[in-house]
Amino acid sequence: MDKGTDCYRRFREKGDDEALAEIIIEYRDGLIFYLNSFVGDLGVAEELAEDTFVLLGTKKPRDKGTGSFKTWLYTIGRNIAVNDLRKRARRGELAAEWCAQLPQQQTMETAYLQQEQKAMVHQAMGKLKREYRQILWLLYFEDFTCREAAAVMRRSVHSAETLAYRARKALKAELEKEGYTHEDI
Repeated sequence: MDKGTDCYRRFREKGDDEALAEIIIEYRDGLIFYLNSFVGDLGVAEELAEDTFVLLGTKKPRDKGTGSFKTWLYTIGRNIAVNDLRKRARRGELAAEWCAQLPQQQTMETAYLQQEQKAMVHQAMGKLKREYRQILWLLYFEDFTCREAAAVMRRSVHSAETLAYRARKALKAELEKEGYTHEDI
């Protein structure tokens, strides 16, 4: 049993609010960045992640136990994001440009170069189709397996593998447009 499942069970069955706080601390950032890849706006992604945790805290949905807690949580977040996108589409709102940078601490020069590369990758990912951004984010930034990513995205494993292949190919083409050579990628 993973930590998330254990914490959620403590919260749901025993009313342990500390367990819910542990879940939020553990999964908040990753969920926000995943949702950002989905909606293309960091502020909206933060609100959707908050809505996800509010739903956990108020409605206390049952985890069917078919996958990991993280997969289940990200699926809930994705469903909330889909509903939000539908509402925005009805109101005629458009999402802002997608942008996220993840800082690292190393030597100043190395850190700067890595930031530039990350910014370039994020910028290139922002130009990809939404489903390509999602699969790449889940696989490479969240370390999901293809099976877990398929569950979150509600696809078959084969479909997710094909999507990942096409997404990597599209990202490579986008990076090459930006001037990266095959060795840089």
